[in-house]
Formats: sequence, C-alpha cells, structure tokens
Amino acid sequence: MPPSSSPRAVAAEQRPRHFVFVLLDQFTMLCFSAAIESLRIANMTAGRQLYSWSLLAEGGVSATCSNGCVFTVNGDLSELDRDDTIMLCGGLEIQEATTKRVLNWLRKEARRGLPVAGLCTAGYTMARAGLLDGKRATIHWENQDSFIEEFEEVDLTRSVFVIDGNRITTAGGTASIDLMLKLIADDHGEELANNVADILIYSSIRTDQDTQRLSIPTRIGVRHPKLSRVIKLMEQNIEDPISPAQLAKEVGMSTRQLERLFRRYLSRSPKRYYMELRLAKARNLLMQTDMTVINVALACGFASPSHFSKCYRAHYDTTPYRERGSHAARTAP
Repeated sequence: MPPSSSPRAVAAEQRPRHFVFVLLDQFTMLCFSAAIESLRIANMTAGRQLYSWSLLAEGGVSATCSNGCVFTVNGDLSELDRDDTIMLCGGLEIQEATTKRVLNWLRKEARRGLPVAGLCTAGYTMARAGLLDGKRATIHWENQDSFIEEFEEVDLTRSVFVIDGNRITTAGGTASIDLMLKLIADDHGEELANNVADILIYSSIRTDQDTQRLSIPTRIGVRHPKLSRVIKLMEQNIEDPISPAQLAKEVGMSTRQLERLFRRYLSRSPKRYYMELRLAKARNLLMQTDMTVINVALACGFASPSHFSKCYRAHYDTTPYRERGSHAARTAP
C-alpha cells in the first residue's frame, strides 16, 4: 500500500463503508435519494462494492416522507457498528420528528464515536442532541432564522454542506449530491467522484465554500450593485432596522435617489421592502419555533406587539396569533 494512502482509504479497500440512513418522519425524498443514488452509482462505476447502506426508523417498520411515499426500513434504532456513518434524513415538521427516543439514541451513538450527518433539516435534530455545540453547520435556508434563535452555540453558515470533524450537515435537496461526491473523492479519488457526477448529469459540483441561496441580483432579477448592497444590509439587520437615510449613506447616495432606485426596480419603497423582509422572517419564526409572539416581534425589529400585529395583519390578512393557531391545526396528527 502506498505511504500516501489514508487510513480510511485502506479500510475501504478491505470492506465497504457502511451508511445508516435514519429516516425521520416527513423526511424529504430528494435529499435521501440523491445521497443513496450517489453511493449506488459509485459502486456501479467502480465495478465493486465500495459502499453499503441500511435504512432505520423509529419503530423499525416504515417511514413516511413528505410527499406521502412510504419506505420499508431494515430495522429500529439500535446499536450500530463503530465503523458505520449515521445519515439523519429530515424534512417537514422536524421539531415533531425529533422525538426523545431519537435524541437519546443519537447521543448514545455519538458518544461511541460514530460520525453523524444531518441531511436537509436534520441539522436541527443534531443541534437538539447537543452534537453541534461549538461546531460549524448549515441547514436549509428556510429554517435558518429559527435555528439561529434556538441554537446560539452553533456557528451556522449558509454553505451547501459543512464538514466539521465527524459532524456533517447539508442544506437539503441536491446538496446531498455535493456532499456525497466530496466523501467519494476523499475515499477513492477525484476521478471516481467526477465519473459519478457525469452519470448523474451533474455538471456543476459545489464545495463547502458555495452558498445555498441564489445571489441577491439573481433572486430579485436585477443586477445593480448599490441595490444589492442595500438589500444585503437589510437582510443582515432585521432585529435592529437601519433607517433609509443611513442605508442611502452606506452606499453613497441620497435618500431620494434610494427611493427612486427601489421604485424603478422593485416597484416599492425601501421602507416597504424592508418591512416585507421583517414580516417574512416573523412568519418563519411563528411557524418553526415556540417563541412567544412578543419575542418574535422583538427579533424582527418591532418595538411593540400591537404594531407588529397591525403590520402582520395588513400584509398577511391574519394576525400572528391566528397564523400560529392555524399552522398548529394543519400539522396536528
């Protein structure tokens, strides 16, 4: 064996690396299938079994994904081999899927030294178990606001995936492909990973340096550097909003010029656009956390619950309290 071969590469030559996919209730099919298909294609391309996998779920019978499909699993949550890699697959209603039994099992396996990965929203489950304390991590952009509020000890990034020691997180969707290609390249070389990408018709492989959301110009459909800078400042200052005059000063223009810029490209005033950003974050927090309405209001830059409620109702045609109540009713078993 060449001296440059890593211990993992040596072990991989001896037996397949085994992944245990733990399917949490309402997991997202895309993040799961993207990961497991990458492993299957790696085996096919190499002409031998480099990877193996099994499916587990709480209860040990089946798991239902967010689109309603039901998967038969290989077993219940049980003690794993020390060489296994845990792949938690999350999706919708991740708080409810993160049960006490799942958390206890996960902590126990982590204490035994097993690597743990969280696909899509499963980073939340890892954080609840305390596995991401002091670690860099990522999660789907829709869940970032609520995650930041609940887990201050985690260094949350906007990367498509993050590997921090033996803790791995992804943003969901096709980010599973990027992660698995990275693991395949580390285990068996770039050539095999590139061949897998070719078979997947995956022409743009992302790294952990790539962010999950589109750039601001792409999202708003406008390529104007000063407008993009102002919107970025708004997104970074939701809890303590910046005045239009200060925003204009930051990008070297007058308040009137800033008003014209927003009217021309976004058909609304800077104040209106900023309010919509704050209300969108508030809606996310109402849906995804147990924060009180008062705390949600404060986190989104509203000085009083009454002002928050008035603005929320004007935009969404319902109150924050009713929004939370209707969401709870929709997601009740």
